[in-house]
Amino acid sequence: MKGLTCFLIWLFLLETQAFEIPINGLPEFAEYGDLVELAPGKFQFVPEKRRYQRSLSGESGEVMENVDQVTLYSYKVQSTITSRMANTIIQSKLVNNSPQPQNVVFDVQIPKGAFISNFTMTVDGTTFTSSIKEKTVGRALYSQARAKGKTAGLVRSRAVDMENFKMEVNVLPGVKVQFELHYQEVKWRKLGSYEHRLHLQPGRLAKHLEVDVWIIEPQGLKFLHVPDTFEGHFDGVPVLSKGHQKAHVSFKPTVAQQRKCSNCSETAVDGELVVMYDVNREEKAGELEVFNGYFVHFFAPENLDPIPKNILFVIDVSGSMWGIKMKQTVEAMKTILDDLRAEDQFSVVDFNHNVRTWRNDLVSATKAQVADAKRYIEKIQPNGGTNINEALLRAIFILNEANNLGLLDPNSVSLIILVSDGDPTVGEVKLSKIQKNVKQNIQDNVSLFSLGIGFDVDYDFLKRLSNENRGIAQRIYGNQDTSSQLKKFYNQVSTPLLRNVQFNYPHTSVTDVTQNSFHNYFGGSEIVVAGKFDPDKLEQVQSIITATSANTELVLETLAQMDDLEDFLSKDKHADPDFTKKLWAYLTINQLLVERSLAPTAAAKRKITKTILQMSLEHHIVTPLTAMVIENEAGDERMLADSPPQDHSCCSGALYYGSKVAPGSIPSWAKPSPTPVTAMLAVGGQLLESTPPPHVIRVENDPHFIIYLPKSQKNICFNIDSEPGKILNLVSDPESGILVNGQLIGAKKPQNGKLRTYFGKLGFYFQNEDLKIEISTETITLSRGSHTSILSWSDTAHIINQRVLVSVKKEKTVTVTQDKEMSFSVLLHRVWKKHPVNVDFLGIYIPPTHKFSPNVHGLLGQFMHEPKIHIFNERPGKDPEKTEASMQVKGQKLTVTRGFQKDYRTDIVFGTDVPCWFVHNSGKGFIDGHYKDYFVPHLYSILKWP
Repeated sequence: MKGLTCFLIWLFLLETQAFEIPINGLPEFAEYGDLVELAPGKFQFVPEKRRYQRSLSGESGEVMENVDQVTLYSYKVQSTITSRMANTIIQSKLVNNSPQPQNVVFDVQIPKGAFISNFTMTVDGTTFTSSIKEKTVGRALYSQARAKGKTAGLVRSRAVDMENFKMEVNVLPGVKVQFELHYQEVKWRKLGSYEHRLHLQPGRLAKHLEVDVWIIEPQGLKFLHVPDTFEGHFDGVPVLSKGHQKAHVSFKPTVAQQRKCSNCSETAVDGELVVMYDVNREEKAGELEVFNGYFVHFFAPENLDPIPKNILFVIDVSGSMWGIKMKQTVEAMKTILDDLRAEDQFSVVDFNHNVRTWRNDLVSATKAQVADAKRYIEKIQPNGGTNINEALLRAIFILNEANNLGLLDPNSVSLIILVSDGDPTVGEVKLSKIQKNVKQNIQDNVSLFSLGIGFDVDYDFLKRLSNENRGIAQRIYGNQDTSSQLKKFYNQVSTPLLRNVQFNYPHTSVTDVTQNSFHNYFGGSEIVVAGKFDPDKLEQVQSIITATSANTELVLETLAQMDDLEDFLSKDKHADPDFTKKLWAYLTINQLLVERSLAPTAAAKRKITKTILQMSLEHHIVTPLTAMVIENEAGDERMLADSPPQDHSCCSGALYYGSKVAPGSIPSWAKPSPTPVTAMLAVGGQLLESTPPPHVIRVENDPHFIIYLPKSQKNICFNIDSEPGKILNLVSDPESGILVNGQLIGAKKPQNGKLRTYFGKLGFYFQNEDLKIEISTETITLSRGSHTSILSWSDTAHIINQRVLVSVKKEKTVTVTQDKEMSFSVLLHRVWKKHPVNVDFLGIYIPPTHKFSPNVHGLLGQFMHEPKIHIFNERPGKDPEKTEASMQVKGQKLTVTRGFQKDYRTDIVFGTDVPCWFVHNSGKGFIDGHYKDYFVPHLYSILKWP
């Protein structure tokens, strides 16, 4: 959910009556008698964007005389936090003491993600109240007021962060004005604590300034702290009181204490008052609170071993990062790399208009590798444009490659951390297209976190990008310490403790649960789930949580009684009895707003929109779908507080600028491009600069064989033209006891006089384990002796049989791994069932390994020990668009042609064009013997090679 918009409402009133300021706008601030007073907090000022202030002249002494143009009679802020649900009221009372009309401004900074729930204003005896309307209804009421010539005001903010509410009123001499704003927010746990931030900006000295924060936590308070955020100016002013389950923070500076200096007329109250606390968790990992037909479940286990992580750092090194930003980023990255544990894997991708990688593969975080990565980062010189699209796709490719090849610990967590300070200017610059590319390529077990630096970055885009891919985004401004903020952000997401957290509430009376599954839990944070139940049918709520830690599977069961919480809340006048209802509504609306932005169809989006609108009106809160109508009782004056539509920065019709727009938004190594119109020369090193090293030997449709030769850094391709039903031996290693065969199937009918063939079935035989694995386009069958297990492609499963691990990813891949050292990946290609020609088929990918014996053979096995090749005499071919060359291999001289074959690992639908040298006549001269020598009679027959 976006933060709240900056509201600006102009109102010009000509009435001259005066009025008395009401004194009952806020309840009196009482104190708990049984609380223990703590030492006053220390403060430290964090510069924010400065707000407009009025300088008052002629002020002196503690008593404020009526010689000021506008006197701030009182400025009061009250927050009550009940089980992480915060309700805040800000009230300001002013009077115009000048003989001339004055503009009076009520300017409030709202925390990002908060919802405004109410606003009232009294001007010269006329009271304006607010109501929440559907946005089109609110605009219609505003239009009616204008049409009748009545006073009306309207603003639609263009502020990116939408975090201000601003009201400006023109008042006549002697007129008194009162403003009161209500908003609510949920406190999220970060780095082991909750932070409640109040932006105090009275704009002038206040005769009475009071700030009170009441905290009521049934779980019990672990600690309470108010950091110094005003450079010591208010040292000793805040008073902290803390009990077992309740706390109070009071901040009431006198007029003298408010002054910037002893004879200054400007206020020093311009910044954030921050209250930090945490709750007790020693006895249990979660807290289930049930009240008034709603429940809230807080889950934050501690004392767990960290899970290994696979992390890609994607760092913007464009020209705009030059100077202090780059220096601080480098310093932060050096510290972050030192924090990696030995069991972690990592790499670094840096990008401007080009994309580079420190390593093309993930590597273990050894001291030597970390030191080398730090040296690499230190040498970065920022320059050029910003190609976010290709940089993210490169990082995703590295993680996908490692996952597909079985190189990742099954118990690990995969992360991408993007650090950027600007909009994309090179390659694909359309934000919605970049989102789509990332979503289509990233795997379900990878989380994308984004950190936006400075004022120019499109933070809304980064939020959508991260929310859509199981991550979060954060923004830091150019005047903040980039290094410390980057390290703080990293610390929030760098300690995964649990995977696949699942919440279950088995009773049928429990409904409308906000979220019942989370991919990962990170140390220092908290998972919050809320839902509804029928109190007439259920007096207690049961929860069952399952999760995977570094060492074991966890199952936690909790039972909560409604009476316990009701008795506790009834004894405290500051506790909010509706906190469970408000928290459920807050979480649900935010969840629906995310789902709405990601809705796959217009119908789905309309359905979600209707639900959000109904909830916004029912709970009286401003969201992107509602507007706040502010009017007097007679309806003579009317204003509208309106927010901009969601995701305005990437919608159709927006303008995008870039110095270079690529013809396709996915680079050539990640998605196929049209057939090139110019020939490409086969220079291995240059090719590898633009394409990730394809460290696999692979077979795809028709069947296309792509042999990657690591020493030569060349791809050699050939096709096998055979008949449906034939079985080809791919790998045969009697000494290691490993066999892989593939059976061909044909298309439904010939095209251009030729019947295309594919692999429709693959057989793996591990002799030492007596394990046979048959993979078809329908099922995966494991047989060992008389025991047989059958899996469907619709399953996601992991099966371990002695030294062999079989991992099935639903409708995508099967990975067969032996001893974590040798792996085979099988990709499933589905086609439209009613396609007149094509059929479902399989592709197989085998990474080069030294684990096979010297006598390994087969169409693929023979290349596990790389033959020497020499390619020379490149020349134009018979087709002017295809280069020919001579290749010396195995004592023979062959004519090869430069071309492309498809690699479907990153794009299973269209495939990626892989440049290679093509050997004609079914690989004759490159493979040993003739391709028919590799025919075997049965799926598990061993190849007998002379």
